Amino acid sequence: MLPWVIAGVALVVALTAWVRAGRLARKLDALNQSYWELRYDFTRLRSQVARLDPDPEQQQELPPQAPAGTAFVPLSSIKSVKRKA
Repeated sequence: MLPWVIAGVALVVALTAWVRAGRLARKLDALNQSYWELRYDFTRLRSQVARLDPDPEQQQELPPQAPAGTAFVPLSSIKSVKRKA
């Protein structure tokens, strides 16, 4: 009779733990979703503020662009250099 009681109590404890783990998993999933939504909103708002009020210290200088005439170099104009063995 005692083994059946122990098995019954173990079953009840296991089912309780399973239910609590499921609740915690759902809470963790909701918390994770809220975190990523907050990160997305923060990044979106930060970019909006940067567009409205640009900070000259944080703006980076763009590298000078090459003239439009040198954008394309045909491969046939490049001489291959033979390596000495």
